[in-house]
Amino acid sequence: MIVPVIYFCESTLRAFTFFIMPRVKLFNEKEVLTKAMDLFWKQGYSATSVKDLVSHLGINRASLYDTFGDKEKLFKKSFELYRKQSIDKICKLFQNQPNVKEGFSELFNNAINEAFLDKDRKGCFAVNNTTELVPNSESCLEILSSNRRDFEKLFYEYLKKGQKKDQLIECKDLKSLASFLFVIYNGILVVSKIQTNKKELTDSVNLAMSVLS
Repeated sequence: MIVPVIYFCESTLRAFTFFIMPRVKLFNEKEVLTKAMDLFWKQGYSATSVKDLVSHLGINRASLYDTFGDKEKLFKKSFELYRKQSIDKICKLFQNQPNVKEGFSELFNNAINEAFLDKDRKGCFAVNNTTELVPNSESCLEILSSNRRDFEKLFYEYLKKGQKKDQLIECKDLKSLASFLFVIYNGILVVSKIQTNKKELTDSVNLAMSVLS
C-alpha cells in the first residue's frame, strides 16, 4: 500500500498557524476607550473621523472595528464610560459628605476648579453631546435622557437623606429641587467654557445654594 506523504514547507506552516491561532489583542481595551472618550470630548462626534481615532488610539482600523464596532458604537461606549466615571465620582463625594448643602457646594465648586484647570475648556461631555447631536440622533437622545434621569435620581436620593436629617425644610419638592440642581450643575459646566472670572461663578453657586437653606 502506498502511503501519501504530505509536505509542509516552513512558510506554509506559518500561514496555517496564523489562521488557526486565535487573534490576541495587544492593547488594553479600557485604556483605548478612555483615549477615544477624550478625543470625542475634545473634538466632538462629527469632527472626529475614523482616521483621527486610529491615529489617536494607536491601533489599526481592523482592531478598532473588531473590538468596538463602528464609529457610532465606539462613541456610545466611550460615553458610557464617561457616565460611569462621573456618577461614581459624585456618589463617592456624597458618601463622604453627610451635609447636603455642603455636599452640593463642594460638587459645584469642584466643577468650577476643574474647568479652570482644563486648558482645552472642554466643558461637560454630556452637554456637548446634547447640543451637537440632539434632536438629529434618536439613539443618542435616549442615552442622554437616561443620563439626565440617573443624575437627577442621584441628586434626589441625596436630598432625601438630608431631609431626613432635618437639613432641609419639609416643604421642599425634592424632585423639582433635584432637577433644578442638575440644571445648575450643567450650567456651570457650560458657562465655565467661556467665563474667565472664577469669582462670578462662585457667587452664582452660593446663590444657588440658598435654595437649600
